[in-house]
Amino acid sequence: MKKLLGILIGLCVAVSALAQTAEQILTKMDEQMTQHESEGVIMTVETKIPIIGTIRMKSYMLGDKLRMETTMMGADLIIWDDGITEYTYNSKDNEITIDKGAGSSSEDSGDLDMFSGITDGYTVSIKKETADAWYILCKKNKDNVNKEDPKNMDVVVAKGTYYPVSLSAKIDGVTMIMKDISFGVTQEQMTFDLSKYPDAKIIDKRNEPKKK
Repeated sequence: MKKLLGILIGLCVAVSALAQTAEQILTKMDEQMTQHESEGVIMTVETKIPIIGTIRMKSYMLGDKLRMETTMMGADLIIWDDGITEYTYNSKDNEITIDKGAGSSSEDSGDLDMFSGITDGYTVSIKKETADAWYILCKKNKDNVNKEDPKNMDVVVAKGTYYPVSLSAKIDGVTMIMKDISFGVTQEQMTFDLSKYPDAKIIDKRNEPKKK
């Protein structure tokens, strides 16, 4: 009996030694995102705004290039931004607006920044664990004075790959959920091609002052 108890205790110790902390899991997730970022990242972003409702946008990020697709008020909108020029296609009006690019530089990767250094300024803990994923809660530390950082974030990380499954946060009453994250974007997807919209009306605003 004592021998069996000793074996069980030994197994428990071995299993606990293999267990990963929330910090370790999120660090490995960050490493995976960094390794694959050069391939381009695709994700769906759901923004829940009081009164207005939920806006769903699919975004593609590759280097300095950004592409976003969404539907608003019955119109399909596609935005291409290479950092220099921004093209916006509106299906309802069949219009293409050309403007100065807002850009996404290597120092500012938009939504991806929320996955980078995610433990900085936060206390993280595993809320739940399933056979497929870890569910991690990130609570903002009292000494984190960055007003742009949400109070709490919920992150789901896939086991095996350490890819992010989803990240959700609430900022100023607006809930944002990033999900359906995958890698692999082509230059063709990120490059605006005017020949695909031969009948569209062109509105060029590049010489107008850029609105802040």
